[in-house]
Amino acid sequence: MTTDSNWRAKFSNFIRNDVPESSSSYERSANALSRLISNPHTFGVHWNDIQNNPEKFFLAHELLAKRSPELGPGFWIRFTVHFNLFAGTVVALGSKEHFETLEEASKRGEIGCFALTEKYAGVNSGLVVETTAEYDEKTREFVFQTSSDGAKKNWISQGLVADWAVIVARLNMYGKDMGPHAFLCRVREEGTKEVKRGIVFGDMGRKTIGNDLDNAWIQFDGFRCGRGCLLNRYADVRESDGAYARKGGDVNQMSAIGQRLFTGRIAVAKAALTFCEEVFKHTKKYSDAKLCAMRGSNKTLSHVPQLKALYEESEKRLKDVDRFVTFCKKRLSRVLEVRETPSVELQTAIAVCKIRAVETAIELTFRLKQEVGSYALMDEASFKNSDFLQCCKFAEGDSRILSQKLARDAFSGFLKQNSARSIREASICESIRRQIQKYKEDRDGKYNKIDAWDSCWENVYALADAICDRVMRENDFEGDDNGNDESSKFTKSTPSLVSRL
Repeated sequence: MTTDSNWRAKFSNFIRNDVPESSSSYERSANALSRLISNPHTFGVHWNDIQNNPEKFFLAHELLAKRSPELGPGFWIRFTVHFNLFAGTVVALGSKEHFETLEEASKRGEIGCFALTEKYAGVNSGLVVETTAEYDEKTREFVFQTSSDGAKKNWISQGLVADWAVIVARLNMYGKDMGPHAFLCRVREEGTKEVKRGIVFGDMGRKTIGNDLDNAWIQFDGFRCGRGCLLNRYADVRESDGAYARKGGDVNQMSAIGQRLFTGRIAVAKAALTFCEEVFKHTKKYSDAKLCAMRGSNKTLSHVPQLKALYEESEKRLKDVDRFVTFCKKRLSRVLEVRETPSVELQTAIAVCKIRAVETAIELTFRLKQEVGSYALMDEASFKNSDFLQCCKFAEGDSRILSQKLARDAFSGFLKQNSARSIREASICESIRRQIQKYKEDRDGKYNKIDAWDSCWENVYALADAICDRVMRENDFEGDDNGNDESSKFTKSTPSLVSRL
């Protein structure tokens, strides 16, 4: 679908006039989001845009990111938590009844949060869920419990104001652990906004940036929600006999839940690039007008050789990464429109998008700050909210964790198939294999696998870097008319595996 200029003007007007300054309270910021949610015809964004109009969905994130050097990360995160993580999960995993619930909640301007991360399973730990949801056959309710201090939901954006939550918890049925599932639950009473019985919310505390966004910890102690709260596209508890039933094939629930991270990674990648581009644009406007003494024929700061070279380098590098992100966004949009799952190749490319876009933006923004003297300290400069990029680094999967996963998957494939996708990757995999073998021998075979892997950390990240380079070189995915991604042209036309050296 295309996005008309009238919608863009309306949404841009909302950003200009309704999004509060970063110094505002989180309550005021939440009220602005509530107005946006409840007025789709006025402001143009709807909870189902992620499926019905992915182009608009991504563009809305980009337009907000353009103001991030001035406004900071708070409202951008608030927006993506509601429309991507919360509503997007319902769209991907829910059924007609859940969509109707979401539509009615939106008319009331009710806000949602995404209760996934836990105290002992944050951005540097991977997705581990210990919160439980025990099915009570007699009352036909799920009973949510925080099983330990480490299982408290942690850093839940807009948790202090949310009316609803998508809660990710381990479903227990008749004494059997069915694994993580997602549940759509009202967590505050309609009208009074009182917290539901069995839930405790707490404030994570003041941050260095983005205090217009509330971040909460959540603890469950016997919180109950009806059978219908289970997002049941792929699994359900039957009303007739209370039995657990899988639907739609053998779909891994955690993988299904994690699909929202794919859209989020594209949005985060584009936001990081947009932030960096805006910082460079504003800074260059200043340096073009700043005269410097003891210069040659070109007397402006922009013509100091190291700064001029940085401007030229950044333009090329940002354009190259943006081209790759845009390509992957188009591929993912086709998948979203038909409610399908991205191929493994596309999932890998999306991880690379997030890693390369964020790391490139961080590097270039930091380098620019070093070249413009005291201007970098001024409130009028665009550097004051640079920690927006720090938020991008750990949002929707920390860049280090994504790199670890890329490397681990490649190394596992190397051991199984005795080959890799490039000579460089094969060489690094072989180095890791030898390091791990030596680690085992030095300990007479008594070792911890994680410790052995950690001992190779430099080569692990070198392997991830090699994978990122290869994927960006390939940069050519095909899809059929239904948006189902197929193998890349690179894979079809070029030998995909290189034998172990």
